[in-house]
Amino acid sequence: MSSQKKQLIRILSAAVFLIAGFIVKQFSVNIAFILFLISLLLGGADVLINAVRNIFKGQVFDENFLMSIAAVGAFIIGECPEGATVMLFYQVGELFQDYAVDKSRKSVAELMDIRPDYANVKHGDEITQEDPYDVQVGDLIVIKPGERVPLDAVIVNGSTTLDTSSLTGESLPREAKEGDEILSGSINLSGLIEASVTKEFEQSTVSKILDLVENAADNKATSESFITKFARYYTPAVVGAALLLAFIPPIFTGFSDLSKWVYRALAFLVTSCPCALVISVPLSFFGGIGAASKNGVLIKGSNHLEDLAKARTVVFDKTGTLTKGVFKVSRIVPNNCHESELLETAAYAESNSNHPISVSVTKAYGKEIDKARITDCEEKAGHGVTVKLDGKPCAAGNRKLMHSLGIKADENVSGTAVHVSRDGQYLGYILIEDEIKSDAKTAIEMLKALGIKKTVMLTGDSKTIAGKVAKQVGIDEFHAELLPADKVEKTEALIKAQKKNEKLVFVGDGINDAPVLALSDIGIAMGGVGSDAAIEASDIVIMTDEPSKLGTAMRISAKTLRIVRQNISFALFVKFAVLLLVAFGIVHMWAAVFADVGVSVIAILNALRVLGYKE
Repeated sequence: MSSQKKQLIRILSAAVFLIAGFIVKQFSVNIAFILFLISLLLGGADVLINAVRNIFKGQVFDENFLMSIAAVGAFIIGECPEGATVMLFYQVGELFQDYAVDKSRKSVAELMDIRPDYANVKHGDEITQEDPYDVQVGDLIVIKPGERVPLDAVIVNGSTTLDTSSLTGESLPREAKEGDEILSGSINLSGLIEASVTKEFEQSTVSKILDLVENAADNKATSESFITKFARYYTPAVVGAALLLAFIPPIFTGFSDLSKWVYRALAFLVTSCPCALVISVPLSFFGGIGAASKNGVLIKGSNHLEDLAKARTVVFDKTGTLTKGVFKVSRIVPNNCHESELLETAAYAESNSNHPISVSVTKAYGKEIDKARITDCEEKAGHGVTVKLDGKPCAAGNRKLMHSLGIKADENVSGTAVHVSRDGQYLGYILIEDEIKSDAKTAIEMLKALGIKKTVMLTGDSKTIAGKVAKQVGIDEFHAELLPADKVEKTEALIKAQKKNEKLVFVGDGINDAPVLALSDIGIAMGGVGSDAAIEASDIVIMTDEPSKLGTAMRISAKTLRIVRQNISFALFVKFAVLLLVAFGIVHMWAAVFADVGVSVIAILNALRVLGYKE
């Protein structure tokens, strides 16, 4: 059984005994006292124990101590229901806070496992599976299609296509041939290759990513809760004031009315109990977390919700964050032919390839491929595809392929393009782009309207593509062709450039983003397309993959903080007003009850308003 379930059972049990005590009190005060005491112990035994433990540790004045002395004090002056209710209210607030945080957060170490389980090491004609830690520099490893590259190496035999998106964020698979360096953590998509290991596992790219996440997480400061800070000064002050109230006035009356002043002092302590703050502040944040969840944003703790209001710099990854991470034909540029002829030729040429670009071309064609029309299909790694279509030679690929065939291709093309030829004639090119998310531009506009000073994009893609995306969505500055370590370096520089109390937000989706997500003040991951590593390293997860939801989360953060400030101001005003009235004997225990329970209820109702937030 989880700790939350156990706590809930205790709270419900304490509530049952509390209600029973109210009922039985009409018939038997002694039995009612026992029921109230059981309720107090069920609801607050851990608080009482923690208060005693902390006293022996020298940490006397904390919220546990004040809650304990207020509850016990209420019993001493005969207000047993009040003492039990005070503790019950406190535990409800604690349950809400624990549930909000623990439900959404899991260990990064459990799910972030991009380490390869084995390496296929070749010894002569024999291949054995070995632990990557045991493989030495210079060893020959074999990587089959679909396997993850276990160590940094150089290809010595074969060619393939590599998915490096987990490392660089680059959406375009990379062609690799003999002599090319391959990075651990990337995935072999097509051909069988043999490679010579260049780095031991501890120095490999995948190992460095894991280290970056751990170190970045260590560098994140943990903000101290408001209640703990408040209790550090408030608790000794009210306890001291209560002691003075109990024993100083009787000195001048010969202690003849000592019991009266002790009663006032205990009522003073009951009044001073910060239930309204202890409950309503975390409950306000819990309400904000709930409102965000309803709007598709999972926030893993109240501190992250609070920090959002202080954000002044937002850094984005590109692929899968501002763009969909899916290739799409964006433009068809024919040369002395019709668009339909260009697209048909390209689709037939690419039809036998499972390369993402090939798939996007055949998808754009949208018609059934007659395989009988195609012969002599040959895929040239790093160049493209050649076939015979209706007996005529055709080619689809990059400029290098066109040049190798003696065909002059258009040189003024920016971005990823598939050049096409048929029977020795250049037919034009098809531009392939990673489609920008429909709300990406709106997201940037929202952020600037909400007070964000700077928006930045960090990506592993080329400068040309990155610049185009940045311009289209309205990003202030961008840095392209970055590895994970480069992203960390750029982010650290941006954090240092901020003013005091300003926060930096990073939004990403890939494994390569995990170190920066952990390093940034607030890490936000795309939950739909994001990797497990990114989601677990983040503080906030956008479940709908819409970047504009960041603006929604910031608005909820602002509303939540307004409610928190209202509750704090209201609770402190009423508390101090009633404390003075109790001290002078103008009001009695009923006012103390209102200042505690009544203010708590009002503050809780106010806190729940944030749950009604609608975009």
